[in-house]
Amino acid sequence: MLVHGTTADHTRWVSVLPALKEHFTVYAIDRRGRGESGDADEYALEREFEDVAAVVESINNPVILLGHSYGALCSLEAALRTDNLHTLVLYEPPLPVSDHDPDTEDVLDEMTALVDDGENEQALVLFFSGVVGMPSAELDALRSAPNWPARVDAAHTAIREERARKGYEFDAARFAGLTAPTLLLSGSESAPFLTDATDVLDDALPNSRIAVLDGQAHAAMNTAPERFIDEVLAFVRESS
Repeated sequence: MLVHGTTADHTRWVSVLPALKEHFTVYAIDRRGRGESGDADEYALEREFEDVAAVVESINNPVILLGHSYGALCSLEAALRTDNLHTLVLYEPPLPVSDHDPDTEDVLDEMTALVDDGENEQALVLFFSGVVGMPSAELDALRSAPNWPARVDAAHTAIREERARKGYEFDAARFAGLTAPTLLLSGSESAPFLTDATDVLDDALPNSRIAVLDGQAHAAMNTAPERFIDEVLAFVRESS
């Protein structure tokens, strides 16, 4: 089961989906406000956790749950709300635990003004550069992907999700009993606040390991899909 990050939808996985489907039955969800998924007037991060857990619970067999970025945070918390997990793969959940975590309030205010003016694309580019710290080459790859227009349409959700992320309180003790085998993917070129968060989470989880994607940053599914698939498949095999 695949859980996308901020601004994305189920098409975020298009570059790795064929390879995954050779080995698994794949469920790629749209989180709230994307694709055919509904939304609500009020937004709460906890509802995202519950959404992911509900889909995991609806699947007949134990699930390999793979989440990216904000979707990895949702997947981490969902793992505490279900017993139907086989393994957990988390690619840089942006836990707000690092001294390097950027102060994004001014950026979010600027994004809000841009969205209000109908400048969604400018707001989205600002999010990736000013919040995620995405290298320009990786951003160019995202902008050339077929799902870029859908990302632009969802730019407003990035603002609420970043504010929710900033308000999330990570309590390592809550995860001491999360014994599902967990792979933590991390890009060697990712922003320091993301790699710091991965290290903190690895310390908190009792059955985890980190795989560093050399030369990659926060979107190796796009920039190094074969390497991404190799890491996931190797982990699932060793955990079976």
